[in-house]
Amino acid sequence: MNQIKKTELNEPQQKLIELMQQINFGRISNIPVVGGNPELTADTIIEREIKLGGQNGNRPELAKDDFTLKQEVLALIEHLTGMGDGIIRHLEIKHGLPFLIRIEERAA
Repeated sequence: MNQIKKTELNEPQQKLIELMQQINFGRISNIPVVGGNPELTADTIIEREIKLGGQNGNRPELAKDDFTLKQEVLALIEHLTGMGDGIIRHLEIKHGLPFLIRIEERAA
């Protein structure tokens, strides 16, 4: 895949990446996807894993205006774009990166 920078993404995609960086370890649930873009709503639930005695802060990339996206983020964006409309039931995050997604789609 090509190297893509954060600023090349649209605003909803950037907001999701920033939220993952803030969470660092945890899960985001109930994310509507409309036209391939994530929409964080009042029904979106954020769960954080707090490691006692461990590093629990934001990812250092959060302080940067731009950076090259990692393969896991590119795979997530590609999947959302291809998904069109649906719901991410669970997005598991490890080290500020997407690790696993569980999606809900409607049959045509």
